[in-house]
Amino acid sequence: MKKILLTGILASAFAVSCSTANQAQLMATKHDLKGQWQITSVDHDQKYKVKPFNEGVDSQCFVGSAWNLVPNNGKGSYHLGSEDCPAIDRNIVFNVTKDNQFSFKVIPDGVKSKDITMGYFLQLQNQTPTSFDLVQSVAEGTTPLTVVYHFEKTNY
Repeated sequence: MKKILLTGILASAFAVSCSTANQAQLMATKHDLKGQWQITSVDHDQKYKVKPFNEGVDSQCFVGSAWNLVPNNGKGSYHLGSEDCPAIDRNIVFNVTKDNQFSFKVIPDGVKSKDITMGYFLQLQNQTPTSFDLVQSVAEGTTPLTVVYHFEKTNY
């Protein structure tokens, strides 16, 4: 009986320690996004025009865009402004879910984030200390379209 009880306690302790390790790893994922990033490429089926995040500009305008992410308060920003694209500056709030979903919403000046109910969900993939990808599924009629944003860290 003591062996069964001891085995049960050890199994419970192991399960809790694995759960805690997984939670710590997930929290670190958001922390590892801290800093300045640049989108180096946007990949998708080129027969479709993609205008990401309701900005009204082509996806290629996001190449070279600068993103600043501050995970401790979940705030950030992005700036577009390449030669052939308009200058756009946006404040965002973001989060990373336990399913590695990167969610963010654009926060207009003078508006509180709690008042914004719409946002974007992208899959966080291929994360390293110096790069990551955000993968977005977009419905184009009845055809699903996948858009991949490749990020590279610009500050070390």
